[in-house]
Amino acid sequence: MSTTNPSPLWQPSAEGIAQAQVTKFQAWAAERHGAPADGGYAALHRWSVDELDTFWKAVTEWFDVRFSTPYARVLGDRAMPGAAWFPGGTLNYAEHALRAAETRADEPALLYVDETHESVPVTWSDLRRQVGSLAAELRALGVRPGDRVSGYLPNIPEAVVALLATAAVGGVWTSCAPDFGARSVLDRFQQVEPVVLFAVDGYRYGGKEHDRRDTVAELRRELPTLNAVVHIPLLGTQAPEDALEWSALTSADVQPVFEQVPFDHPLWVLYSSGTTGLPKAIVQSQGGILVEHLKQLGLHCDLGPEDRFFWYTSTGWMMWNFLVSGLLTGTTIVLYDGSPGYPDTGAQWRIAERTGATLFGTSAAYVMACRKAEVHPSRDFDLGRVRCVATTGSPLPPDGFRWLHDEVREDLWIASVSGGTDVCSCFAGAVPTLPVYIGELQAAGLGTDLQSWDPSGKPLTDEVGELVVTNPMPSMPIHFWNDPDGSRYHDSYFDTYPGVWRHGDWITVTSRGSVVIHGRSDSTLNRQGVRMGSADIYEAVERLPEIKESLVIGVEQPDGGYWMPLFVHLAPGAVLDEDLLNRIKGTIREQLSPRHVPDEVIEVPGVPHTLTGKRIEVPVKRLLQGASMEKAVNVGSVDNVELLRFYEKLARERG
Repeated sequence: MSTTNPSPLWQPSAEGIAQAQVTKFQAWAAERHGAPADGGYAALHRWSVDELDTFWKAVTEWFDVRFSTPYARVLGDRAMPGAAWFPGGTLNYAEHALRAAETRADEPALLYVDETHESVPVTWSDLRRQVGSLAAELRALGVRPGDRVSGYLPNIPEAVVALLATAAVGGVWTSCAPDFGARSVLDRFQQVEPVVLFAVDGYRYGGKEHDRRDTVAELRRELPTLNAVVHIPLLGTQAPEDALEWSALTSADVQPVFEQVPFDHPLWVLYSSGTTGLPKAIVQSQGGILVEHLKQLGLHCDLGPEDRFFWYTSTGWMMWNFLVSGLLTGTTIVLYDGSPGYPDTGAQWRIAERTGATLFGTSAAYVMACRKAEVHPSRDFDLGRVRCVATTGSPLPPDGFRWLHDEVREDLWIASVSGGTDVCSCFAGAVPTLPVYIGELQAAGLGTDLQSWDPSGKPLTDEVGELVVTNPMPSMPIHFWNDPDGSRYHDSYFDTYPGVWRHGDWITVTSRGSVVIHGRSDSTLNRQGVRMGSADIYEAVERLPEIKESLVIGVEQPDGGYWMPLFVHLAPGAVLDEDLLNRIKGTIREQLSPRHVPDEVIEVPGVPHTLTGKRIEVPVKRLLQGASMEKAVNVGSVDNVELLRFYEKLARERG
């Protein structure tokens, strides 16, 4: 990696730096808590990781976090896993998310947009009222602190209300998008045993209606712990027998009662699939998410009451939870439910125009699709209010930076960010006071000691290494569901470097302090930010009698694309014809998710394994990315090296 200093693509103005919340926070923290007054962001970041307790105490004071019971100290135990944050303190996430209703009752908290691209506002007072009504009804249904409440919902206001009402009563929220098939949903919800299910009758996508009533009926049959099902008639159908009507539960004029829970009380369960077994059910805490998201959204994204925050996401991706947390900073959040490219590729820019979005969040893939389709956002839309375009889901390639600069605005803050479902936040990304360099994330986040390590645990600068975090973050999981001894949690992040979080990304930390992400170092499939384990694909595909075995690989490509081939080893006599191809794709689409339908299905002579019988995924991925055999795999650990030569040859042929 070059250590030369190229010219920045964007430089914040002196006025922009002075007005940024992070600048004001630094001056205040210097006066109150001994933070460095000079040295800018780099000095503040160094202080934030060196003086971790003082930094997080300062964050809670700056954002006026309301502890109903005071905490004993900031960090009871620093060990990872198992760090204990703000022991003794009690609070409620939903109470903080609805605080703006006290001062801005009639202003919009939510702007809901569907595929008509017309926006419908929900005011702060109405959001608070609906949450109060639903929270009271959940308590009446017997929902108690710690009970799980689930949503099979698109990105609609009802999903936000249901999450906040669940948090208000101290319940634990979990959601899946309605394009997930029944098996995918059950693999997630059955683990956590929800007592209530909020479900739509269907959804609209790409100009079509998709009826999900049969799927909801299957979920009801297969989730025996459910005490209630709440019907949300997005397509206008009648509630099924024994289901409750959404409107009946949210019509009362009731002030919400916020259960005061310990800082580490579970807030929600997110899912991140590994390469084997069921999806990991990741539990994050009310307090941990509250303070991490206030820091990330208030200081890094520079969001406040005057902003409108849009991010294209679904309820099956952590970015939806992150978007909802925009409410914590008093920001109006924009909920879009529909296809990212309907009726045309410029759809998301039209939504930004119509909602007055100031922070526009999307995927790197969407940016590259717009470039390919020759969309001209600034020519065709009024994007005068957009001051930041943020991307995630995969690294934004250099051409994406250039295109945004050329086609949206020269004076545009481009924030490529990277984090994970595992922490529901960013390790590195947006800093409003730093320059933007092409192909780079601006810096590591405050309070996050992000480093690049070699295999022996030595920090690297200007070289590719493993993304590690050497100190605890408040939003790290408190545990995984159904992991009583913590072994799965430990093995997921702390197995490689004991006591240090290894995330599974290849990164470079430059001598300027910026960060370059090179993609996954493991074999999790990451499609449009939604991760799925290869095991999910194998389970579905290999039910087909013609498929003896399969291998699926997700390959990040230099142009920002993501190639996901499925390799199939056929049973004797089977032929990979059009019929089988359609059934393979249909199986994945219906049972798992349309996002994870492979780009190609390729017949192979066999699937390589380790000597202990595990499918070899990461070495095959490395071969497909152009690595040589000797660099991609330890050939002594492979049951049949000749099978690997097929993938090596394929990579050569594809260039």
